[in-house]
Amino acid sequence: MPDRYGSDILADNPHRARRPRSTEQPVEMGLVVEDAQTGFVGAVVRVEYGRMELEDRNGRRKPFPVGPGYLIDGKPVILTAPVKAVSKAPTKTASGSVAVSGARARTALASRIYVEGRHDAELVEQVWGEDLRIEGVVVEYLGGVDDLAAIVADFRPGPGRRLGVLVDHLVAGSKEARIAEAVRRGPGGEHTLVVGHPFIDIWQAVKPDRIGVASWPTVPKGQDWKHGVCAALGWRHRDQADIAAAWRKIRGRVRDWNDLEPALIGRVEELIDFVTPPRHS
Repeated sequence: MPDRYGSDILADNPHRARRPRSTEQPVEMGLVVEDAQTGFVGAVVRVEYGRMELEDRNGRRKPFPVGPGYLIDGKPVILTAPVKAVSKAPTKTASGSVAVSGARARTALASRIYVEGRHDAELVEQVWGEDLRIEGVVVEYLGGVDDLAAIVADFRPGPGRRLGVLVDHLVAGSKEARIAEAVRRGPGGEHTLVVGHPFIDIWQAVKPDRIGVASWPTVPKGQDWKHGVCAALGWRHRDQADIAAAWRKIRGRVRDWNDLEPALIGRVEELIDFVTPPRHS
């Protein structure tokens, strides 16, 4: 008669707790991990020579070795070296443009691109930075557009000194739309292009599936949008450090232009074309 219980009664103990197996995860900038031993949680801000540096929500940084002993969303992982892209010709930049091998950054043009906030500038740099350096275009953030007409007048746009401006929530009838129209009619308006995306904040320009949701949460009017989003997603939002950590998490999920909404991609490309002089073959 076959032994339906097997020959070794200790081979499989059904009452023994099964520990979750660690999975391998390549290290990438912005990845938020927890050191299982110390409980330190932070985003990856540097990786080199088998070590990485994590920055927590308070801006503290600590070095750690790349390897086992970490958690991501509570699940054990073994961190591995960053995945190196296989060199193919022609390669693409993060914006989808053909990469120019060995190209050096051009001297900055007199023309500029202004964006509304720090997060906008960081996202534009992450995706279009390589293209902008080759073109010699500098991106600066304004900290708001309420005084945009005065800022444009102070910049004094003109031939060979163009100004492009990217504005959040530029929709018909909005305050931003009225400001853009005032700039167009004001001094230097002929050499200034103000464009915008329809999103309340640049966070929304990242496709929601990159952070694991079907759509961005709806935040009631009167509530700070970023705090409301973090609350809906179950993320910490007690202070500005928490909001900064949330943005690092979001931006860390952006690999290239495919992770952004077309409404932003088109506007940034339009601004780059506007402020760069045509190249003659």
